[in-house]
Amino acid sequence: MINYLITSFFLTMIIHTAETLSYSLRYAGVKINKIAVALSLTGIMVLVSRTANLIQAPLTAKFIDFARTDPSFNVLQYLRIILIAASIGTFIAIVLFPTFVNIWARVISKLELAGSLPRLISSVTVAQLRNTKRYIAKPTFRLQEFRYLGVSKRFIFLNIIVTAIYTVGVLSSLYAAHLVPELSTMASQSSGLINGIATILLTIFIDPQVGLITDRALNQEEYKEQLGKIYMLLMTSRFLGTLAAQTMLLPASYFICKVIQLI
Repeated sequence: MINYLITSFFLTMIIHTAETLSYSLRYAGVKINKIAVALSLTGIMVLVSRTANLIQAPLTAKFIDFARTDPSFNVLQYLRIILIAASIGTFIAIVLFPTFVNIWARVISKLELAGSLPRLISSVTVAQLRNTKRYIAKPTFRLQEFRYLGVSKRFIFLNIIVTAIYTVGVLSSLYAAHLVPELSTMASQSSGLINGIATILLTIFIDPQVGLITDRALNQEEYKEQLGKIYMLLMTSRFLGTLAAQTMLLPASYFICKVIQLI
């Protein structure tokens, strides 16, 4: 099981790194006034995330199957380790954010010249890949910089909660399948009970606010520099959300158990 755990750990890191780095793509689009092109490229981040998830999900479910044959197997501990991978992946994205803003800005500019993504990919040379080291930038994080950005505490808190719920959604359904083996199939397919709550909060409170923040930066030149700090703040709240997911794993699992027993 250790090999499965290591693989799931790294795939979970990739998923959360890719999802969090989508902020860098959006910010790069704002900086060079190509937000529509930037948003069209988010499919790349989604592709990376979903490909990793396609492999990670069955591997994680393997822990539940193994626990049926070995009662001494500590499923909960393994799931918590995977949640740690989510936190590490998000932290890696925060560190890489300034670098990827520079890289994505270059990619967007090149895409405009190439005309299509396949042409852009085929035009990349080894020398150009070597030159990417020029775009490496160190992140700066000073608490005093985040005091007057116009982002409410309630918005940050909601972003933490939504991230925590999304992070724990699938894992809580798998652990619920372990808690109620007689309803394991139903439980393993019930992550929507948890993720649905996060989707409602995201759609109503988070996404519109992020859209307004981005639009403000497009229309106000002096706000563009602040946007990077705001995205950094949002990514930090995502990181805190992955940590909060540790406390939500058991309650979410028991909630799923209760609901499927009533159905």
